[in-house]
Formats: sequence, structure tokens, C-alpha cells
Amino acid sequence: MQKISGKFLIFLSSILVIAGGIALACSDGDYDDSMYSNFTPQAFVDAQYSPFFYTGYSSYYGDFNDNSNTRFNDQVVKEWQGYFSDKLDKGALNTLLFKATYRGIDSVSRYLKGSLAASPKNLPDIKLIKVNRKQLDDFLAYLLLAKSCEDFSVNEQNFYWDEKVVAKAPAPALQDKLLKAFKESKDAFIKERLWFQMVRYAYFNSASAGTKSKGGGAGEVVSIFNSAESSFPKNMIYYRALGYVAGYHYQQKDYGRANYLYSLCYNFSQEMKIPSKWSFHPQEESDWEKSLALAKNIQEKVTLWQLLGLNNDESRAISKIYMLDAKSEKLDLLLSRLVNKLEVSGNSLYGEAGPVKKDSALKAEFKLVSNIAKKNNTAKPYMWNLAAGYLSTVQGDFKSARAFYDQAKVQLPKGNRLLEGQYRILDWNLYLAQLKTIDDKAEEQMVKPLNWLADLRDAKDTIANLRFNLAVDNSIRTLAALYKKEGKVLKSNCFETSSEFYTSNTNIEQLKTLLSKPSQSPFEKAMLRYYPLKIEDLYYHQGLMLVYQEKTDQAISYMEKAGENSRFNLAGNPFSIRINDCHDCDFELPQKLKYTPLTFVKAINKLKADIVAGKDVYVNTFLLADAYYNITHYGNARTFYQNEITGSDATSPIDIPEVFRTQFTSAKLAEKYYLLARSYAKTTEQQTRCTFMAAKCERNEMYNASYKQQAATHKYYWDFKFSDIPTGKYFAELKNRYSSTRYYQEILKECGYFKKYAAKH
Repeated sequence: MQKISGKFLIFLSSILVIAGGIALACSDGDYDDSMYSNFTPQAFVDAQYSPFFYTGYSSYYGDFNDNSNTRFNDQVVKEWQGYFSDKLDKGALNTLLFKATYRGIDSVSRYLKGSLAASPKNLPDIKLIKVNRKQLDDFLAYLLLAKSCEDFSVNEQNFYWDEKVVAKAPAPALQDKLLKAFKESKDAFIKERLWFQMVRYAYFNSASAGTKSKGGGAGEVVSIFNSAESSFPKNMIYYRALGYVAGYHYQQKDYGRANYLYSLCYNFSQEMKIPSKWSFHPQEESDWEKSLALAKNIQEKVTLWQLLGLNNDESRAISKIYMLDAKSEKLDLLLSRLVNKLEVSGNSLYGEAGPVKKDSALKAEFKLVSNIAKKNNTAKPYMWNLAAGYLSTVQGDFKSARAFYDQAKVQLPKGNRLLEGQYRILDWNLYLAQLKTIDDKAEEQMVKPLNWLADLRDAKDTIANLRFNLAVDNSIRTLAALYKKEGKVLKSNCFETSSEFYTSNTNIEQLKTLLSKPSQSPFEKAMLRYYPLKIEDLYYHQGLMLVYQEKTDQAISYMEKAGENSRFNLAGNPFSIRINDCHDCDFELPQKLKYTPLTFVKAINKLKADIVAGKDVYVNTFLLADAYYNITHYGNARTFYQNEITGSDATSPIDIPEVFRTQFTSAKLAEKYYLLARSYAKTTEQQTRCTFMAAKCERNEMYNASYKQQAATHKYYWDFKFSDIPTGKYFAELKNRYSSTRYYQEILKECGYFKKYAAKH
């Protein structure tokens, strides 16, 4: 066995023993491996093992706050409630046990004895609690000692990157107080807890002093435990004490014995599992052999092997446990981890339209699982058959997969929706993996599973914990790819929409016909549940593209059918322009009239009509140029073109789908109208303004070329220097022809690029 020690894990194993220690937060992020999985562990594995379902990026599965200071609180309260025959309520106990300080408990005790006149604030009035007075006195006396032990045993250091806090050494006098109380106590319940505190004290005393502790040497932890362990039931407090014994052996580098004891704690209860698993840490093969040799029976060996399997050696552990006890429930967890780990590696066991290539490691895992599955002698043979069928599918052995699934189907417990759902997911994946062409018969067969997956996705059908997201994604990818291969572009796009599809108006019209078809077939209805857009989105896109073609009459007719798509307010005035583009500035300006895409296009249409009629030709032509500038990437009306088809969150030209990039970044149309406006200009100031705006359009075209070059060389768009962009012909025209105008001086003030150009030339 490879040595797997590390400072962090040794620290955990030697300090974070089961009964107390550091708080360690784990697995509270957004990443979810189940998104890349078809195999649901909750369908097969006992819930007590749920923290150890496989995850690739967190310590535990689910939302587990692994806080050693609070892990056993609920159990402790429950035990004390039993001690008081449920006469002391949970809230009062919780306050006294975990919220009150030593001084608070001391005040409660003195109040009960009459030496303090009033009950301490924020603590229960102990005199109002009708319980046995002797029990209450013993409880408070014990609690004072327990609170004293918290000084060295409770550490609020949460993360490894936090500033290190030197652990407090136990006070020497406390050991004598614990021993005296233990000897004098006649109450078995209290006595066991005092014994636990003595073991814990000895452990932390040993940890702070090394192998030469004052109180009788490091072996005192073991001797105190052994002195009374046979007197107490093997309950939670017993195994918490045993955890400190295991921690002591780990300190002494007796890893074989430490890991064996940790395995006993792990096997006792769900609460003990997380800290025991963290502490379990074989160093060498010899340590492991010693742990196995200490096991007193087969079940103890099985537990050890499961813990080893949780340390990323599932295959070895599965084979060993199977030989020891083929029906062990501990196999279930390891099998689920094995399959889930294979799934998540590379994000998925599936490529775009079928299983991945055969892999030697995968082949070995498949052989192990399939051999066990074929014997049908485990506690849950259906789990093994489903796993073997899944791995067979991945291997491309569809015949074997079918045989395993058929076997599993008759073995599934009746009425278990989660298991039935799991079977359907895997069976559907096998169907997709074998699908080579899609005819009418195939479409008919796919209606039910496609609707079922869509129901799950849309929460119209809910099966708790079922992992279906990967099946939905795989369905979309596979069917889209197959339809595309067969030349059925429309159906391909319904499953996985692509920007290229919307460059063809013929495609769009066919899609509109399908969406508005009054008598859609069952398959068409199922298929369209995977299509993300509405017919109004298509009308808007058609109108949008016509605007850039200067076909505004037609554009208006489409946009009027686009519903809300064409009725939102544009943030800025699309008919305004600045020397320097400042979109936020435009957005903040007061606007007497807010334009929507529809009213904006209608306004463009009116400008064109007025120009043809000879009305305010210069002004209207300049406004028209502003409009065409502002609906490029560089203008203040990007939202005019940003949508699900064209890229709703594009923040740079490179983010815009390539098929639409030129359309939305080119300022050629704006440049055309700025130059036309210049030809209508009546003053040199107007000509200067038009020339500078044409220069902006020209420079934007140069930016576009630079962005394109960056993309081609796989560099980030921000890596090039804007100052390196060529200046172009309009800068020269401004310098040579319009340097005497007032607007020229405004340009020098606001445009740094032109100012540098003018100074240089």
C-alpha cells in the first residue's frame, strides 16, 4: 500500500479524534456531482452512509457541517432527557449543556443551594423544574467539571488557513477533581460520563506533553479506559471514549491498532461515521495487515475493508468484502462509489452520441462488477445487475447490458418509485446508445421516455433523489446529433438549438410552421418540450435581421408579432451619440421618450421616409447613422440584438456567436449614413462631427479585426493594446481639413487616441 500520510491528515487523525476537537466545515458548495451521473446511490445504499456517496470536489456528499464541537449535541440532550425521565425539557437542557458558561452553571448551582438570591439571567430557573433533587445536584456538579474540560477540548479553529491557535494544556488540578468525583459517584449514568471526561483529559494531557505527560505517562489514556470499560454499556459515550484511545495509539504511531479502533467507532452509529472515517488513515501495508489481524470476526474485517475502500480503493475492498460476506450491506456503498467515480471522471461516461472508447481500467472494473452480478447472491442483486448493465453499455457490450437489465427488472422490489426510476434511466440510456437511425417507429417508442424526462425536469413528476439531469442532457445531445447526421436539421435544432440554424429564413419558417401546427403528432409534442424558444422569439429574430438589412417595413411587421420581445424599454436613447462611447452615461440621462425595439424601428422607418421627402435631411440622416451605430456592439442599444438566439450575455465581440458577429459588430452601415449626412451638411462644424463619427466607425472595424486575430491565435481579447490599432483615413481628414473648428477642439479634449495622433502628426 502506498504511504498516504500528509501533515493535514495526520493533524486530523491525531487531534480530531471522535469525541471532540476542531470544527471542520465541508461540502457546502454549489458543485453537484449528481449532475454528471445516471446512477443514484440513494436508490440502493442505506442512508447512514450518505455522507460518503462519491463527490469529486468535496469531503462529503450533501450539506454536512462537520463540526466536532456540536456533532453529538442532539444525542447528549436525548440521553440526559432519559436520565431525568423527560421531566427536564429539551430547551432547558440544551441551554445548560451547550450555551451556559462555567460561571453560569456555578451561579445556577449556588441559586439552587440558596446562596444566590435570584436565578441567573438567560438561564432556566432550576427551582421550577420538578425533578429528583439528588439527580439535579449530581447533574450540576458533573456539569461544572465538564465545563472545565471545555477549556482544552473545544477549539473553534475552523479552517486550515486560519491563524493557528496554541491548544490549551489541561489544568493539573482538574485531573484530581475528576478522579475524586468518579470514585465518589454512585450514579452509573454520571459515573460513565466522568470516566469519559477522565479519558479525554488524559488524551489531551498526553497530546500537550508528548510521551512524558505528568499524570503517569502517555499510556494513561489506555489504562484509564481499560480500568472501567467493562463496567459500562457499549453506548455512544463508550465509543466516544474509545475514539480518544484510538487517537492516543495514532499519536504513538501505532497506526494498525488506531485504525482498528476507529473502525469499531465507525461501525457503531451514523454520528460516529464522519469523524471515524476522517481519522482512519493507514500508512503502510504492514499497518493495514495489523488492523486486519486485530479484527475479532468477519464483520469487523468487512468494516475495515469498507473504510479502506472509502480511501479510493473501492475495487480491492469490494472483492475482499464479497469473499468475506457476499450479502454485506457495506458492499452497496462501495459499488455506488465505484460507478459514480467512473461517471464523473471526464464529466460523463458518454460522449456526444454514444459510449466512450473502451478503457483497460474500466474494463477491469466492469469484469469485477459483472462477475459478482452474474452470481446473483448479494443482498441486492438488482443493484449489481443494474451496475453491470450500465458498465456494459459504456463498454459497448449492448447484448450483455440487455441481459443484466432484464435480470434486474424481475428482481426490483415492487412499489419503489426511486428504483423503478433508476431502471428507466439506465434502460433509456441503453436504448440511446444502440440508436443508429431514427425512423417513425423509433420516434413512436421515444414519446413516453421523452415526456417522462421532461416531466422530471419540469417538476411535473417528482422522484426524490433520482439523478435524471445527465439522462436529459444525453438525450438532447444524442438525438440532436443523430438528426443532424441524417440531414433532419429542424428536428436536430428542436433538441439542441444552434445559432447556425437561425441564419436561414427557410429554417425559421419551417420551425414556425411546426410550432403553430394545430395537429402535432405525439412525438412532435414531446420533442418540442425540449425546444427552449417560442414562436414570438422567432418573429423577433426575423425582424431584427431585417433591420440590419435596412428592410424596416418588413421588420416592423415581424416585430409586431414578437410579443413582449419587442416591447421592453431600451436603456438609453438610441438616437444619441457622444465623442466617447459611455453607455452608462447615456442610460442615466433623462429621456422624454423611452424607445422599445418596436417603436425604435418605427422611428427609423419614419426617418427614412422624411429623408426621401427632403425633410431636415442632414439632421435626420445623422440621427439615422446614430441609430445604426447604437445597435452595434459598440453602441448604447446592445439589448436590441441580444437574445437567446444571438447571445444574451455577450460582453465582448468574441462572445457573440460567430455567425452573427459581423452583423452586430460592423459599423459599415452607420459609417455610410454619417458620410451621407456629411454630404448634406451646411456648416464645417457639421462636417467635422460627421467625419469624426465616421472615424469611430472605422476604428471599430479595426477593433473587430484585432478581436478576430486574437480569437484565431487563442488569446484573450483584452491582451492587445488599443493604442496599436491603426489610425485610419478619417483621423487624417480631421487633422488636415477641420482643425480650425470648435468641434475639433472638443475631440482633442475627449478623445485620447486622436489627441495622440494629432500631436504625432
